[in-house]
Amino acid sequence: MSGWVIATVLTVAALAALIVLGKAPRKSWEAIAAALLFGLAGFAYQARPDLIGAPKQPEAAQGKVGAGLVTVRQQLAGEGTIASNRWTVTADALTRQGAFGDAAGFLLGAIEQNPRDSQAWLALANNLVGHADGALTPAALYAFRKAAEADPQAAGPPFFLGLALIQNGRPQQGRATWAGLLARAPDNAPWRAGLAERLALLDQLIAQDSRMPAGR
Repeated sequence: MSGWVIATVLTVAALAALIVLGKAPRKSWEAIAAALLFGLAGFAYQARPDLIGAPKQPEAAQGKVGAGLVTVRQQLAGEGTIASNRWTVTADALTRQGAFGDAAGFLLGAIEQNPRDSQAWLALANNLVGHADGALTPAALYAFRKAAEADPQAAGPPFFLGLALIQNGRPQQGRATWAGLLARAPDNAPWRAGLAERLALLDQLIAQDSRMPAGR
């Protein structure tokens, strides 16, 4: 079951969901990662218990996930609701509709115009992950790396990379990425407290998972 589909049925009580899911096996990391994302962003989605798991997310589910990706990326960057680059503006609109592949195509235009556009690279990475149903592909990893190189101080690249690592069953690497981001975060960063809380919860989940009997 795709973590992106699971994310759409999470309720506003993301923290409560994390507590409940804390004893789940490793395959639940995708759902946990989605909850961490929503908790940090400070917004939640409407629960949709009627949605069932499928190899490909329903269009409505993809749209909800896409809208969240754009919103969180802009919040972490301290941007307004509209990006300044026309290619990214169009790509964000497509991302909000769940058209991740089409959005990625427009973002290539933004990068061609400005290869040092960190936000365009980050948006591309997120769309590549979305297009791959949550998988962290080599192309997405490359885009995350280019986003970080273009703006080493940006919070978005390490946050979303850490999230993708957790979602793909690599919680220790995701934790290290988030811990590095928190260590260099300014004291007045509006997302610092939220990240610290999510990191503490992640530590609890990792500890619980390590105590779980093999084969569960």
